[in-house]
Parts: sequence; structure tokens; C-alpha cells
Amino acid sequence: MTTPRHRPAAGEALRARLRLTEPAVRAATAALWDAPGLAQRYPQYLRVMHGVVRASVPLMERAAARCARLAGAPGPDPVAEPLARYLAGHIEEERGHDDWLADDLASLGHDPREALGRPPPPAVAALVGAQYYWIEHHHPVALLGYIAVLEGNAPAPWLADRVVRDAGVPAAALRTVRAHAALDTGHSDDLHALLDALDLTAGQVHTVTVSALFTVDALLGLFGTLTRTPRPGAPHGPPATAGGTP
Repeated sequence: MTTPRHRPAAGEALRARLRLTEPAVRAATAALWDAPGLAQRYPQYLRVMHGVVRASVPLMERAAARCARLAGAPGPDPVAEPLARYLAGHIEEERGHDDWLADDLASLGHDPREALGRPPPPAVAALVGAQYYWIEHHHPVALLGYIAVLEGNAPAPWLADRVVRDAGVPAAALRTVRAHAALDTGHSDDLHALLDALDLTAGQVHTVTVSALFTVDALLGLFGTLTRTPRPGAPHGPPATAGGTP
């Protein structure tokens, strides 16, 4: 009689898959932070990241509401209740972070109402919008793949000081970078522990993985709009305009 093969816990397995994407992510972030012109690029970074971050709480609220419907449905989903509890706590941890980005823009002398009143670029809609679809039309567990990627690629603790020193960006305009460097490592560990603890089906593990890998690809595309660098495998289209798209 053969012994069944051990299947790694979902959090462990996702970490292993995401490690394969690290070279591409490192190259994209190096182009963002290391290339000349960072002082001019940084306000654009704040605008597009505001478009992403302001969706964080609404996305989690939508996922929690879908969990409540699944938990109350006939043949309840055992993942729905613990996922909803995690989301309820994480919503409060993430609330107001978009205001930090607006304050950072103001510290650079930009009017946040004008800067953030433009439609977010398509790359933001692509990154965030897929999660709304999967939450409503598949399963809210997909959001964990998105969160794993965003919080697993937090700024390094030394990044803010280097941006101040090398690009001359005022220290007051780096509140969000500093805060997420401190917060997201712990958040990422909590997320992977949750994935290990949830009683996920093989299909749900696949959903989380698909969501995470899509998020990596979409994030590379988003960074490419800031650096004019196409992500690996992307067509070489014209550069984004300086109007609504950073």
C-alpha cells in the first residue's frame, strides 16, 4: 500500500509559488526606485497607489459581505466564517491608509483634490477590478491571494531614508512608505498563517494561487506605467500619457 504524498499547507505552498516571481518583482521595483528621475516619478507613484489603497477597505467589506451570504446558505462553506473574522480585523487595520497618501502628496506641495480627482489609470482598474469579479462571481477567498502579494512586497525599512537622501524628497512625504515598511511584514505573516489554518479545498487553493499570480502580473504592469518599462511578455505599446495616466 502506497503512502499518500504530503500536500503542503496553503500558505506554505503560496510562498513557494511567489518566490518564483521575485526576480521580476525585484527588477520592477528597482526600475521604480533606483532609476534617475525619482523626484519627478514619486508624486505619480503616490497618485496611482492611492487608487489601489483606497479600494482596500471596500474590497474587504465586499468580501466579508459575500462570506456572510455563504455562511448562511444551505450546506455552509466552512471557510466563510473564519475568513470573515480575518477580514473584519484587517479592515480596521487598513482603514484610512489612503488618507496617508493624500497627506504625502500635500507634503510635496500638490493639491490632493486635484491630483486624486483624475480617473485612476487602467492599470489600477485592472489590478483591483479582478478582485471584485472573483469575490462576487466565484469565491471571496480569492482576495487572500491579492493581499498576500501586496503585503508580501512591502517597502524595505531603509527605503524612505534613501529616497530622502538620494532624490531630495521631503521626509514628510514618505509617511506611507515608512508605515507600510513597519506594518506589512506582520500582516503578511498573519495572512499566510490564516491560509495554513483554513480548511481549503483544492479548488480554493487554486483560486488563491491564480489571484496571487494575476496580482503579481498586474502590479508589474502598474509599475511599468510609472517607469515606462513593459512587464515581461507584455506588448511594447506607446508610453502612457502625462494626463490621466501616470
